[in-house]
Amino acid sequence: MTQRIILAVAVVAAFLATPSPLLTPMPGGHMYLLVANKAGNTLGLIDPDSNKQIATLPESGITAHEVVASPDGKLAFVPIYGDSGVGKPGTDGSAIDVIDLETRRTIQTIKFDHGVRPHCAVIGPKDGMLYVTTELKQAITVIDPRSLKIVGEILTGQPESHMLAISSDGTRGYTANVGPGTVSVLDIANRKTLNVIPITTHIQRISDSLDGKWVFTSDTEKPRLAVISTASNKVDHWIDLPGMGYGSAVTPNGAMLIIAIPDKNGVAIIDLKTMKVSKVVEVAANPQEVLIRPDGQVAYVSCINTGQVAAINLSDWSVKLIDAGKGADGLAWAK
Repeated sequence: MTQRIILAVAVVAAFLATPSPLLTPMPGGHMYLLVANKAGNTLGLIDPDSNKQIATLPESGITAHEVVASPDGKLAFVPIYGDSGVGKPGTDGSAIDVIDLETRRTIQTIKFDHGVRPHCAVIGPKDGMLYVTTELKQAITVIDPRSLKIVGEILTGQPESHMLAISSDGTRGYTANVGPGTVSVLDIANRKTLNVIPITTHIQRISDSLDGKWVFTSDTEKPRLAVISTASNKVDHWIDLPGMGYGSAVTPNGAMLIIAIPDKNGVAIIDLKTMKVSKVVEVAANPQEVLIRPDGQVAYVSCINTGQVAAINLSDWSVKLIDAGKGADGLAWAK
């Protein structure tokens, strides 16, 4: 009888010690893709080896549009923007969820004292700080990702500073100020705005070249991409697009810019030597954001209308569609 009791206790202990499938960590060193499923109010985890979404994690509010992972891949920072579009009426988000990707639980919520619509989050490539656009403050909020405390801000001098790109050397930041149609140039170290560049009447999204020479932003009223010279802080020239441009990213070798074309359900491939579109690849309905895998072999494109992520093989341009969640939008890597 005693042996049976001991055996039963051992079985129960083993069961309790075994993590549930939802909480099972990914294998050590494994890289996976994060996707903000903004219509489902979840953060999706996609295994890029199997091309499957393996988990969805709830957010603390409505709703996140963007996400970024800590450099060590342990945490995800998820700004809770609100239920509106940029410049439109709706709720004003006032928090950033901090999610532990091993336990897959929110471990802390960084809170602002009022609604600021936190949106695009970027890790500084040199200082490791977390920079988050906070539209209603007309600023970039600076957060220490170790202490999870707000430590400063950089005023952009413009409303609707929606998206942010930081140069590879970590010295300059560039914001897409949507409604004003301008780009603010930021001194990251000294936390100040150096210049505000007029682009057009309305813009969206922003990215920069790896060599630091160019910044790219889309005109949302004409099918063209502005190419800004970082030396002159002026629009150097325009690239004609096959449709209205949106999110973009440069390949790790610096050779191509891949840009979403929502009204064509595709992406345009821009040769950065000729500064011309060389190819258009069909994906799924209403592509939004582009993320290039660090090895440069695959481009991932969130397709908001179908709740999918398109994986484009950059060697042969073949496309695989990965089922994500409702309103798949912001993308990030964790490793």
